[in-house]
Amino acid sequence: MKISICGKGGSGKSTVVTLLALEARDRGYRPVVVDTDESNVVLYRMLGLPQPPVSLVELAGGKKMVRKLMPPKYEPKEPALDTNVLSRERLSLADIPSANVAEKDGVRLITIGKILQPLEGCACPMGVLGREFLARLQLEKDEIVIVDTEAGVEHFGRGVETSIDCVLIVVEPSFESLALAEKVKQLAGGLGLEKIWAVLNKANSDEMVSKLSRQLTQRGIAVIGSVPYDEEIFDACLEGKALAIGNTKAEIKKIFDTIIKGALTETTKAGS
Repeated sequence: MKISICGKGGSGKSTVVTLLALEARDRGYRPVVVDTDESNVVLYRMLGLPQPPVSLVELAGGKKMVRKLMPPKYEPKEPALDTNVLSRERLSLADIPSANVAEKDGVRLITIGKILQPLEGCACPMGVLGREFLARLQLEKDEIVIVDTEAGVEHFGRGVETSIDCVLIVVEPSFESLALAEKVKQLAGGLGLEKIWAVLNKANSDEMVSKLSRQLTQRGIAVIGSVPYDEEIFDACLEGKALAIGNTKAEIKKIFDTIIKGALTETTKAGS
């Protein structure tokens, strides 16, 4: 199963990604976090890693190589890459070199690439690489991929979600966040995705949870949980330290249960 976590900048996407990965591990799954956000520089710290893995952009030969291989128009059945291990039509996580996969306590991290210097150009090659990698990646039954996307909706334009099973929108208390959630639902629906849910973050009162839930319901988006405020998580984010589920355990469990139930429902439909 491949889950895309998206939302506006600062809504808490990386925090939700990390907490879900920890919950998946505690349930006996083998979670893999795929970082497709070219500007996020702290996700590896949230996962308790001393340093990030070597990016897949470097494995592919650099941005210039990816750019040369980028097709003028995206065609899902036409390979966009033609270099080393990433050129394989089907990939397993075991195929990825160890330098490109970092692991801590049963949670793995793969990074697509980052903007590292001024004037190096746009991040479009990274979007292509992320799209192709996720499309080719074949998972074992107990493996779950959780994708941390860039802020906003550009990743939909790049086609990153073309091989995703469900979309989770992190929504904070702001009109901008609500409007973006509505746009995400529209774009995800345009890709044929049906499992589109919202998770509330920073809604620190029952009244706020109720208001946001009502607004999202009016937009046709189901809310499957609300991440409660946890001072330890707040401090860890501030200090760049590893996160722990802590007081969010009950709510993260509820969110994860809904995701897994949705996946099982889809499997049942496919087998009928």
